[in-house]
Amino acid sequence: MGVGWAPVVPRSRAPGLSLEKAARAEGHRVVVGLDEVGRGSWAGPLTVGAVVLPEVGRVNGIRDSKMLTPERRQALYGRILDWVEAWAVGHASASECDGLGMSAAQRLAASRALAGLGVVPDLALVDGSWNFVEGCETRTIIGGDAVCLSIATASILAKVTRDREMIVQAEHYPHFGFDGNKGYPAPVHTTALVGYGPCPIHRRSWSFMDSLPWNGVRRYHRGCGTPLF
Repeated sequence: MGVGWAPVVPRSRAPGLSLEKAARAEGHRVVVGLDEVGRGSWAGPLTVGAVVLPEVGRVNGIRDSKMLTPERRQALYGRILDWVEAWAVGHASASECDGLGMSAAQRLAASRALAGLGVVPDLALVDGSWNFVEGCETRTIIGGDAVCLSIATASILAKVTRDREMIVQAEHYPHFGFDGNKGYPAPVHTTALVGYGPCPIHRRSWSFMDSLPWNGVRRYHRGCGTPLF
């Protein structure tokens, strides 16, 4: 069961380890922080990062990934991998987001991230007010990426991993500018959709499909039997 907590903290302050330390003091041995990226994107995967931090040391400069430039995230990425005890990233593909719905897809991506950790957590710290983690005790933390170091670290690993995937996809679908917009709404992305229609990594159940003057591919509706591609 998740327990929601909403901290009041300046966004400029570095996230700390107080929540992880409190959890260990309660007897939790393996504490994992999780965060997701890509939920609002029109294309590409929904991605969840999971991180178990060591009890000592830290990497300076870690913040919520949205507060960092791409260059800063890239610089932190390698340092983080050398520091963390365990980490993994799980994806739910665009077709899985369509077929399952976003909530179920987020749970699927989280389960894949946890399965890849190599350790079994007994407490998960999750950013936001919604518990998308199954299989262990969970605490949801509103604004957790601003105050919880493991969540902020997970957000960076998830963001960098997903961004790299979208850069690869840009080579296959160059019209959409995925290397720049990473699948999110942007002028070049919208213009390409109007001209070319959706590509295989677009989320075809999303409402942006309704406004496209494109008759070759229909919007996907779960349960109606409409094929994705």
